[in-house]
Amino acid sequence: MFRFENLEIWNFAIGFAKSIYGVTEKFPQIEQFTLGDQLRRASVSVSANIAEGSGSSTNKDFQNFLSIAAKSLFEVVSLLKIAEQNGYMSESEYNDTYQTAENLAKKIYAFRNAISN
Repeated sequence: MFRFENLEIWNFAIGFAKSIYGVTEKFPQIEQFTLGDQLRRASVSVSANIAEGSGSSTNKDFQNFLSIAAKSLFEVVSLLKIAEQNGYMSESEYNDTYQTAENLAKKIYAFRNAISN
């Protein structure tokens, strides 16, 4: 088993990416390969950077990867707002996904701070 597979934040990020895939499936065809694709790639990047960072030889390097994961998450949030503003998702769906993203960000930063000690 790989180290990252035991991390709560990695598992949470995997679930978050799955939910983003569900959201983007409902996008209009014209947005499937533009906004939808960018959202999917950014959401996958969150868990990928957590996994990649877990293989770091130092906690400082791992912290850097966690920062990159958080930045990818911020990209997702921005893209979600564009999707909501263009009517590709409901306000309720946006709010639920936003709340999940906010929880994930808190978990990433808490873990990042925990490994700094």
